[in-house]
Amino acid sequence: MQVILIQDVDNLGGANELVNVKDGYARNFLIPRKLAVEASTSNLKQLGEKLKQLQKKEAKLMAEIKSVISALSDGALKIGAKTGTSGKIFGSVTSLQIARAIRDQKGYEIDRKRISIPEEVKSWELIKLLLISEMETKLR
Repeated sequence: MQVILIQDVDNLGGANELVNVKDGYARNFLIPRKLAVEASTSNLKQLGEKLKQLQKKEAKLMAEIKSVISALSDGALKIGAKTGTSGKIFGSVTSLQIARAIRDQKGYEIDRKRISIPEEVKSWELIKLLLISEMETKLR
């Protein structure tokens, strides 16, 4: 039996996927727990529309991220931190400080949880930021 998953199901698939399962598994487990719906023609049309909407939303998000990355690549960000004579920073630069600097200096609001710094920033150098797993930029 073909079903459309509503939620992620371990060892089966993710949400909005069309999967083949045994009839009993679908009728007795997936459908009563609202984890899946039967793959009828109307449900397949709804799935197609939902996937189109998700693709449009993702394309819009990627375009916005590219504009933010181009704005960040234009110039350096100034982040205040105490340094020693050798140029090493006391403490480290956090994603919260970077998010505030981007908001104040570039005008873009970025959630600090979306910023990941691969390695700790201990001196003034280029910082490689990962905004989303595929999109990355370098800051000075």
